[in-house]
Order: sequence, then structure tokens, then C-alpha cells
Amino acid sequence: MKKLWAPWRMLYILHADNTAETGCIFCTLPKDEDMAKNYVLYKGSRCFVMLNKFPYNTGHIMVAPYAHKDSIEKLDKQESEELMDLVQKSVEILRKAFSPQGFNIGINIGRVAGAGFDGHVHVHIVPRWNGDTNFMPILADVKVVPEGLDETYRRLRPYFEKLEARK
Repeated sequence: MKKLWAPWRMLYILHADNTAETGCIFCTLPKDEDMAKNYVLYKGSRCFVMLNKFPYNTGHIMVAPYAHKDSIEKLDKQESEELMDLVQKSVEILRKAFSPQGFNIGINIGRVAGAGFDGHVHVHIVPRWNGDTNFMPILADVKVVPEGLDETYRRLRPYFEKLEARK
């Protein structure tokens, strides 16, 4: 039998029940100046972009407002506009960096809808490629992500730095 090592998965398993203890990542992580440590790719005036620490696929990013609001209808006009603008720019950047053939873009509102942080609305952007799903999720309940977070961050950050320069 071959072994598939995914030691980062243990962080997810341990994290799943600790969100109340660790606080809201969308409130705490963008305040830290060390963007690379927290995988924050871009800080706008009302919203920011970060890598998903437990990605579904390589390049899985999230866009969130700084304001701790639990649903999109609670965002003001400026937050909504910047959120969607960053979603569009993020898709453009992911196309340049990874050449995906498609995207899943979604918002999970409420725990029952799959929101890991149900108190803070955020948009998931997941690049997709033909054949990126294989037998592993079906037979072993395992998803293979072929690139580490540090490398993905290094690949995407220069694109987001160009956005900062245009502010």
C-alpha cells in the first residue's frame, strides 16, 4: 500500500473545532503586518484577499471585507463594490498565474451552507482544470493539492503587488 502524506491536513482537523478559541481569521489576520505568514495577498481599503489555508485546489483564494458581517446584504455599497472588484481582479490574476480552465466562485452564508467562519462573509474563488478531480476523493475521501501554500503565495503575490502600485 502506498502512503499519501498530507501533514497540513492535521491543522485543518484540529482547527475545525477551535474556531471559537482562535477568533475570526478574517478579523485578525489582515491586521497583522506579516502578510506572507498569514497568506494575505492584498489589502484594499474595505476588503482583502488571502489564500485559503485549507484549499480545495491550488490557488484557492478568499476575498472578504474587513467588517465582521455575516451576510452579503449587510455590506454597504462601498464594501460590496470593492468585494466584487477584488473577485474580478483575483480571477484575472489566477488566469495569468495558473491558466485554469474554469472557476468555482461562491459564498457560503451560515454554517448549514458550509461556512467554516459563518460570522464573517467571504467569497471563495477556486481555480479548476479538466481532470483535477480523480479517484482519490471518491475512494479515499482525500483531495490531492499539488502545490504547497508557500509556493502558491510566492507565485501570486507579485500580481497583487502590481494592484497595490495602481492604488
